[in-house]
Amino acid sequence: MSITSEPWPHPDPTRSRLRLVQVPAPLLHALARGAAGAADPVVGGYVADPGLRPLWGLRSRQVTARPDDAAWVTRLVVVPGVAVPVGVAGFHGPPDDAGMVEVGYRTDPAHRRRGHARHALQTLLAVAAAHPDVRVVRATVSPDNHVSRALVEAHGFVETGEQWDEEDGLEIVLERPAAVLDTPEPPG
Repeated sequence: MSITSEPWPHPDPTRSRLRLVQVPAPLLHALARGAAGAADPVVGGYVADPGLRPLWGLRSRQVTARPDDAAWVTRLVVVPGVAVPVGVAGFHGPPDDAGMVEVGYRTDPAHRRRGHARHALQTLLAVAAAHPDVRVVRATVSPDNHVSRALVEAHGFVETGEQWDEEDGLEIVLERPAAVLDTPEPPG
């Protein structure tokens, strides 16, 4: 399987019609510059929020330097019936030399507690499992982000250590094999 710019659907469309849609390069660069406003009908308020500008700047620089990374990195979380993306999710880049990819996701506070992060993570895990070069999936979580940690642990991630991130500070590192294609639907 190769990674394409096509939307990534949830692996079980009977449970979720969520899709992860690649951010077109011009929009990605506009978001990085702060030139895509909250009133933009394509992205809406959360995606254009100044708090996400560092993420967009990082990804803009990344795809400028390595255009092939574009299909892997941060995508818009799109849910039918919702006019704007409900969040962002993707990988930090293609698999490294050890076959590891790191996931990242954020949900608009106005759309939290509706399963969007869970379904986005399940989609990322399905993409990773289907790619022959991916062997390990990593998630890094702030020690005080109990909700995100519970989400990744519910999907088979186990703590492997910790690291210091210049932007985010201390992070707990959790990993799981990519080949495990399970998308549990936790109760509640």
